[in-house]
Amino acid sequence: EFEEARKWVANDLVFDKNVDVNLFESTIRILGGLLSTYHLSGDSLFLEKAKDIGNRLMPAFKTPSKIPYSDVNIGRGTAHPPRWTSDSTVAEVTSIQLEFRELSRLTGDEKFQKAVDEVMKQVHTLSGKNDGLVPMFINTNSGQFTHLGVYTLGARADSYYEYLLKQWIQGGKKENELLEDYMRAIEGVKKHLLQRSQPKQLTFVGELAHGHFSAKMDHLVCFLPGTLALGAHNGLTADHMKLAEALIETCYEMYAQVETGLSPEIVHFNLHAQKGHKDVEIKPADRHNLLRPETVESLFYMYRFTGDKKYQDWGWEILQNFNKYTRVSTGGYTSINNVQNPSNPEPRDKMESFFLGETLKYMFLLFSDDIDLINLDKYVFNTEAHPLPIWVPA
Repeated sequence: EFEEARKWVANDLVFDKNVDVNLFESTIRILGGLLSTYHLSGDSLFLEKAKDIGNRLMPAFKTPSKIPYSDVNIGRGTAHPPRWTSDSTVAEVTSIQLEFRELSRLTGDEKFQKAVDEVMKQVHTLSGKNDGLVPMFINTNSGQFTHLGVYTLGARADSYYEYLLKQWIQGGKKENELLEDYMRAIEGVKKHLLQRSQPKQLTFVGELAHGHFSAKMDHLVCFLPGTLALGAHNGLTADHMKLAEALIETCYEMYAQVETGLSPEIVHFNLHAQKGHKDVEIKPADRHNLLRPETVESLFYMYRFTGDKKYQDWGWEILQNFNKYTRVSTGGYTSINNVQNPSNPEPRDKMESFFLGETLKYMFLLFSDDIDLINLDKYVFNTEAHPLPIWVPA
């Protein structure tokens, strides 16, 4: 199968096309995937392809502020913001660093790392943060945060926090600004976003909008227990591990308390006990499941670092429910529209690439007891589950 895939990459994967791609998605999936495959296989074909796509993504950084545009035409070498705004998403511009830094290290060409380091330097100094928490948008002309006052660990901000820690680990724990920003952000989470639900007293991460707390939590936030555990494993404070243990339980309950045993895209937690109500409430617009990986990803980290078999058991339950409600008889799996209806979950006929790239890969790693199957002291995963080497392994 690998040989077949290699042949396809060699002969059919052509980037010289007049097509707009999203900088962030293309970096984490295509560039990250090629770099990872190069490291796991030692085959220079993949590095050549990585260099090609890396060069084609560079025009995104030609902006007045050096904060990249969201979209690049990889054939024409032009880039632009989305049609409706000159803003980029904070998570997107701060979650391309692992890949571009590694591309510089492998090619000896500094331009890739320089471009992405510049973004981190600027974000480090910006005003508009709230105890280390960042807004969701940043303007490519001014280089300033926009839409101030809204703080979330869900969509549009999530992987900023993940990549602070992971860049610090990737670089051999030398870049203290990254660590400071990460530690400050976790303190900000504790101070502003943590609450407990009723009746089970589940610790969850809500959102803050202009001083008002909302008990809303995206499934995306379930990356956080894994990230906290990874930080604790790398010598950060032990209370990060305690928080990780509390949050992974919450993420598991986001599956367990639902009729199909599959989490919806977004949940709202009950802050007040009501007769006959669970901790988790689901609004009709939020009850879809896209086969997302975040909870399984965190289960993998928790199992690796604690050895507690319950994390494998929880993952196994989740996998069985994916098989029961999302598996397609003719092959593959599909997103579903309604996790609350076991008799008809309303299949969408769509499987996101991250289901194979992340969800199943983390399942595979979770169920393996071989810690050298991607050793976490030698590799750091990018946000699309592609392992990249740590430059100075522990």
